[in-house]
Amino acid sequence: MERISTGIKGLDKMLEGGLIPGRTYLVKGGPGTGKTTLTIQFLTEGVKNGEDVLYVTLEESLKTLKEDMSKLGFNLDDPKFDAIDATPVTDKAHNIFAGTFYETFGKSFEKLTSAIQDKVKSKHYSRVAIDPLTMLKLTVKDELDYRTTFIGFLKSLSELGATVILTSDLKTSDVEEYLVSGVIELKTLEVNGRLLRGIMIRKFRGSSFDEQIRPYRITTGGIKVYNNENIFVE
Repeated sequence: MERISTGIKGLDKMLEGGLIPGRTYLVKGGPGTGKTTLTIQFLTEGVKNGEDVLYVTLEESLKTLKEDMSKLGFNLDDPKFDAIDATPVTDKAHNIFAGTFYETFGKSFEKLTSAIQDKVKSKHYSRVAIDPLTMLKLTVKDELDYRTTFIGFLKSLSELGATVILTSDLKTSDVEEYLVSGVIELKTLEVNGRLLRGIMIRKFRGSSFDEQIRPYRITTGGIKVYNNENIFVE
């Protein structure tokens, strides 16, 4: 079965070769665990291969993101790296949610989907990332409404033919985990004043995978996964 690299060698080995193309995956974890960094590595790996990729930011402004990622060696100004700034505080002239009050921001799945579809009309993106999905879920109060909307949202994404990564920092993401093709979780533990980081694959449809929690680090070159090592906590 064809695989595509996440841009992280150790993670690819845990996935037995990488992600299965054309499917949607969820990357979850608390603040500061490296979800955005992992997502950017995934996208820039596509750019290295000559692919057109699309990043949608719902929380951190694109300007700030570019500054932070440049410190890790990632150039987001490459012409093959396109982005949609959907943050509620960005310049309204460039915001796809212009004219939408923040309180109704999360109900604008259709507007977000339309913005993505408009982008792909002129260019085919092999990789798409939406970071974080949490911003949308937090403002859709009714769980049934969110479930229905999310299913339609995933259907729209699947029609793009791209490999999609969604991120979430919610502790409970049952609906998302059930519907996506795979779930990668980033975890942190504090032991005796020392921060330990672990990555695990909770779900990966269509393939076997490494079920162990493996240590990882966020380095000046991005995330590095030590797929042959274990986390030991006394």
